[in-house]
Amino acid sequence: MAAPMAAGAPPLGVPEPPGTPQDAAAAEPEEEEELDFPQFDFGRPPHPVWGAREEFAKRPENYLRGCKWAPDGSCVLTCSNDNALRIFDLPLPPGPPPGAPLPQMLPAVQVAEGDTIYDFTWYPLMDSSDPPSCLVAASSRDSPVHLWDAFDGSLRGSFRAHNHLDEPVAPHSLAFSPDGSRLLGGFDGAVREFPTERPGRGGAQRSLHQGGHGQRGLIGCLAFSPSQSLFACGSYGRSLGLYPLEGGGAVALWPRLPAAPTHLRFSPCGTHLYAGGRKDRHILCWDLRVPERPLLALPRRVATNQRVTFDLDPSGRFLVSGDTDGFVTVWDTLAPPPGHGDPPELPPLLRFRALRDCVNGTSLHPALPLLATASGQRLFPAPWDSGGDSDGDSAGTPEGPAPGGDIRLQLWWWGHEDTPGDTHGDTHGDTPGDTHGDSGTDHSSLSPWQQWGYAVAMEICVALLATPPP
Repeated sequence: MAAPMAAGAPPLGVPEPPGTPQDAAAAEPEEEEELDFPQFDFGRPPHPVWGAREEFAKRPENYLRGCKWAPDGSCVLTCSNDNALRIFDLPLPPGPPPGAPLPQMLPAVQVAEGDTIYDFTWYPLMDSSDPPSCLVAASSRDSPVHLWDAFDGSLRGSFRAHNHLDEPVAPHSLAFSPDGSRLLGGFDGAVREFPTERPGRGGAQRSLHQGGHGQRGLIGCLAFSPSQSLFACGSYGRSLGLYPLEGGGAVALWPRLPAAPTHLRFSPCGTHLYAGGRKDRHILCWDLRVPERPLLALPRRVATNQRVTFDLDPSGRFLVSGDTDGFVTVWDTLAPPPGHGDPPELPPLLRFRALRDCVNGTSLHPALPLLATASGQRLFPAPWDSGGDSDGDSAGTPEGPAPGGDIRLQLWWWGHEDTPGDTHGDTHGDTPGDTHGDSGTDHSSLSPWQQWGYAVAMEICVALLATPPP
């Protein structure tokens, strides 16, 4: 992330928590009332705009493992198989003229972990005009949890956990509390709570199973409720639990899920909980006011153990997810399901071919109609494949290249389009998506939707640069 326009260097250290959770919760509704939701147009496929493919092609099999927009929308964070985190600034303007080759993004900050990265997350109160709040937490194998500076990539702090043999262990999942005062890590049958203002060794451990009851196995995903003092834990033992943050046992427990959950998400109102698993065909939704059985099942295909994340738009109505086959799907969670199954299956509002590889990460911009997707997966050669083909792309199909050849971070413009019939092709053959196939059209002017996007993005840039540093 680009540094702010200031004469002095950003101050070091971890930011102090901004008051009590009750104070933060009371202030949030006032801020939300002043903001308008981004005008997504989920009735049609989006247009690919900026992307980063060459950055991840420098090493073989350097597939992405997720992407997340910053809370203030100023940049997007990625994780890849080379055990590195990359931060890409929001391009200004956010889209190229139609018909031009898609421009490549370059990372503003890159940090490397020592081993496989288990999870990564933004500090929830991150604001690029407040440098001490620009933090990224990451957990990697046999290493402490690191807090990285999103401006210069320096290490701002570490949280260390040890097992009963005094061996260092790393959490498989991470989540900040909504007020940013606590960092929760998921371990084997337990979670550990780290105070954000005191990095170092320690943290209170909380077991999630006692006397044969509760959750066993690695806690692979965590999520905090935005409206209550609750957090959810998903275990590789195919269980899901809901716990009060102050302590105590589970207030709700689902011990036998169809698949091990790898990603959790609360709705903005806090009444619905979504869970997606590995090697599963549905995202399950619970209404926490009636938690006995799932409310909805959203069909998607995940054929591997890879974590495939999903996201909700700021209103909480529309859910967007990728899948193993390279499609991106949108569901209207307020639409009534047509069937009466247990749980009833909600058909997609929109499904389109985005890339020719697994779309393992989707993230919606908090203020602009932009979608970020991360793609790629680990591929294992079949026993009957010839060892002479070293490029691995000889098994293509008439519909496109072989799976595994489309590793990239891609940004998509999903705003309203006033000019019908616009085509967005790429004469170099590198344009993602199957819905924009015209590669020979010459556009001499920008369409209205792009002009509006340029204006909004420039206003955000001017506001960020005009904000004086603390």
